[in-house]
Amino acid sequence: MKSSVFTIAFGLAVIAGMPACADGPGNPTAVKSANGEYFDDGGNPTYKIQADGTVDWYTYSGYRRYHSECHVCHGPDGEGSSYAPALKNSLKRLGYSDFLGVVAGGRKNVNTAQESVMPAFGTNPNVMCYIDDIYIYLRARANEAFGRIRPEKREPKPDAFTKAEDACFGDKR
Repeated sequence: MKSSVFTIAFGLAVIAGMPACADGPGNPTAVKSANGEYFDDGGNPTYKIQADGTVDWYTYSGYRRYHSECHVCHGPDGEGSSYAPALKNSLKRLGYSDFLGVVAGGRKNVNTAQESVMPAFGTNPNVMCYIDDIYIYLRARANEAFGRIRPEKREPKPDAFTKAEDACFGDKR
């Protein structure tokens, strides 16, 4: 799944100038699972948090990747900063395809008060190889499925995750 997401996201980066369609985030409830990754009824990646607080591997990985690549601008735990929006709030209205489009192709908002620019990350494998993970983490934060802390318990890393990383990075690691 991850390598196909990278291909799709790269394609979205090429057409980034097109307006995004607001597909909305929908119901985040996991209804199916494939290789340790959970999906909602629309087929979008989503989180699964057990009653004891154990998060799925992709939510945990998304926490790590978000804090590696995104929090410098968007603030810790998706809470926003003085110059970048709170992605925790953005994912209350942005669906998966819109999120992919913005991350891959970037965005520029200009008004009379300010100019804000989200750079394009479509060619950055440290972001695009983990785009599902980042989306899943932010979706969980948007739905307040867990708080502003590193998840304490997580499911084991699925073999499919390691294979997807290998396919994404090849011998570049």
